[in-house]
Amino acid sequence: MPTAHLTSRGVVRVAGAEARGFLQGLVTCDMDRVTPDAPRFGALLTPQGKIIADFIVLDAGEDAFLLDAPLVKAGELARRLGFYRLRAKIDIADLSESVAVVAGWDGAAPPSGEDALAAEDPRRPGLGWRALVPAAEAPGLADATWADYAAHRVRLGVPEGVADFTYGDAFPHEALMDQLGGIDFGKGCYVGQEVVSRMQHRGTARTRVVSLVYPEGFAAEAGSPVVAGERTLGTAGSSTGDRGLALVRLDRAADALAAGETILSGGMPARFDKPPFARFAYPGEGA
Repeated sequence: MPTAHLTSRGVVRVAGAEARGFLQGLVTCDMDRVTPDAPRFGALLTPQGKIIADFIVLDAGEDAFLLDAPLVKAGELARRLGFYRLRAKIDIADLSESVAVVAGWDGAAPPSGEDALAAEDPRRPGLGWRALVPAAEAPGLADATWADYAAHRVRLGVPEGVADFTYGDAFPHEALMDQLGGIDFGKGCYVGQEVVSRMQHRGTARTRVVSLVYPEGFAAEAGSPVVAGERTLGTAGSSTGDRGLALVRLDRAADALAAGETILSGGMPARFDKPPFARFAYPGEGA
């Protein structure tokens, strides 16, 4: 029943009477569906539809929302939100030095102190819970490491920015946000919505993070090329044991499999392994 201090995560606070509406007009998730018991997965995008930062939004009560975001992007996220603030009655602050993120899975009990804010991870069943706690308390809550949690999410097929896709370059579909509840297609306008909607309706997401199994028992290192014959398919990302994630061109991978070519990641044979949440066609599926 492991609990890990996620040292790669930061926290941004958006608070004030207009906070919910302010975020509703900017982020990919429907803020009207965020409650203390139901966080949402979402992102802030560029006008061109690329991910600036993805995050889990938790309702802290009293018109305050906490964004569990990548630590490397927390400062930029706070600044970008501040750029859009104009005259909105809100306060935006990067709390990453004072508030920490912990995660628990496989039956671990979440922290219950009055300073802790905990909820189930909204992306997919099995990931467990996330909790925001005072930074000084986080190390004492952990009996597992950040690497243990990374291995857990890789086994479930869930990508993470920096490790599996590049912020500022990847579209939400490429990072599987459409598969993991990170885009609410029924909500109103937000930054980058036109591009995201076009990709959804035209089915033009040719590049995706996919799950791989390595029959030889050892996954490729992050950054290793994924190839088949003379075709370059993509790049390996996070891994654990004989499993890994990779960002690949689906059409090229499908053509390679149809031609009978072996998929190699870091020089080692690999095969695609579709997770149950994925609703798009994996290379070779139905062949």
